[in-house]
Amino acid sequence: MTSRIALPLLGLLVLAPAALAAPAAAPPEQAVPQRVLDIIGAPQYAGATWGLRAVDVESGRTVMSLGPDAPFFTGSVRKLFSVAVALDTLGPGHRFTTPVHRRGPLRGGVLDGDLVLVASGDLTLGGRTTRTGRVAYTALDHVDADGLGAAALTGPDPLAGIRSLARGVARSGVRRVTGDVVVDDRLWRPFRVPNGNVLITPIVVNDNLVDVTVTPTRPGRPARVDWRPRSAAFTVRADVRTGPRGSEERVELVTAPDGRSGVVRGVIPAGYTPPLAGATRFVRTFTIADPPAYARTVLIEALRREGVRVDAPATGRNPAGRLPRSRAYPRGTRVARYVSPPYSEYARLILKVSHNLGANLSLMYGGLARGARTRDAALRSERQVLVRRFGVPADGFSFPTNGSGSPDSRATAGALVSLLTAMSRRPEFGAYRAGLPVLGVDGSLASVGRRPPNPVIARSFGRVRAKTGTTFSGDVLRAKNLAGYIDAASGRRLAYVLYANDISPIRSIQDIVRVIADQGEISALVQQSG
Repeated sequence: MTSRIALPLLGLLVLAPAALAAPAAAPPEQAVPQRVLDIIGAPQYAGATWGLRAVDVESGRTVMSLGPDAPFFTGSVRKLFSVAVALDTLGPGHRFTTPVHRRGPLRGGVLDGDLVLVASGDLTLGGRTTRTGRVAYTALDHVDADGLGAAALTGPDPLAGIRSLARGVARSGVRRVTGDVVVDDRLWRPFRVPNGNVLITPIVVNDNLVDVTVTPTRPGRPARVDWRPRSAAFTVRADVRTGPRGSEERVELVTAPDGRSGVVRGVIPAGYTPPLAGATRFVRTFTIADPPAYARTVLIEALRREGVRVDAPATGRNPAGRLPRSRAYPRGTRVARYVSPPYSEYARLILKVSHNLGANLSLMYGGLARGARTRDAALRSERQVLVRRFGVPADGFSFPTNGSGSPDSRATAGALVSLLTAMSRRPEFGAYRAGLPVLGVDGSLASVGRRPPNPVIARSFGRVRAKTGTTFSGDVLRAKNLAGYIDAASGRRLAYVLYANDISPIRSIQDIVRVIADQGEISALVQQSG
């Protein structure tokens, strides 16, 4: 358990200036603004534990400090660690290549054998890559739709990468496949993480989700239900009616036991608008239970649209037993490939919208470079890199189960500041900093200080870049944190951590909005006085 501190003891020791004859000494820490103490001393935070650190990245000197340097639950600020290690390991410019190989001779357009899609862990096989080669995201990304009840879907085709591979196969001269289509997903051993029970697999299509939108019509009439991608890999049946204006929304998504179909049912009121600022429509998702089988089916469907006949049935399990023993495919057998945007774009997606799947993929990217092909081995490898290359204190963090944060990741403020300071001195810092949400501008901080308006926060718009982190346990907000960089009014660049653990009770989304606003104001006050 994290230690608790009494609010009267949160004052700051101010060091006296050194005498002129004495050796040069560090400048004194600045007192924490009284308004910050007033915010964290409010009644709704009576049982909470707070921690604050702000350090000048150039000198390494602490500018402001509050609360214990004890382990706090990190929530998604843990992603700062997994992304940092991946940037260090891969480099910001790294691109993932997903190939398709043939296994068998190709004569007269007929492949007497199988096509094999070799999964590379690429996150952008669908729904993400724009025409300019960037990774698309929204402030209300579909990965959070089930938790929020709303999302703003990205524009790119959810099957763009798969369709690109199918076109490549057709251009290579393949017109018929007498064998089967197989997905090789052996890059690492798939695993599940506690936050959302998300399956982390090397094959990813549209974040392994099917997006469902529900739009009310007139009371008593069927609602409009749409979904993407549309494929025999996962079929959807809809039975949603439009209820009276102002009535309760009761829409549920139910996945069939075989994981290959789902039902959308219930009632949505006429004129329905999600209760979340910035959301305009009801969006939920189905999770793909068997990603290799799903990817195989959508690839066969895409091949057939390109005029490539596949003799094997499109639906069914991925026939992994047909794979060769080795993942090293002979030269001259590649018939198509898909090349991703640079990893710096992945970092931006992961940090801007707190993308859990991407953070766990990043954990594996770092581990694979050091021979780790399981989650636990990747976590051990990550720990070594953080301690040995980044100088993060070994006793300052504990990440037992995942690369994305909740529910069990912990770190001290000192450990996180060590990471942020080390990253500020590395060549990949530009990509790292650019990926962070910007206060009042984008990502998970886009609406902070704007809805509702706060003039104190507004004065710091664009000057605070920070990863958000949230963890719930029942009606307790176990973690609500910020960590990143502040361009202070003094001209200094600060590495900055703000922890708040164990805020309760949380009874509505408005309680959360208030915490977010308070933390935005604290961040602004540090920026203006630091």
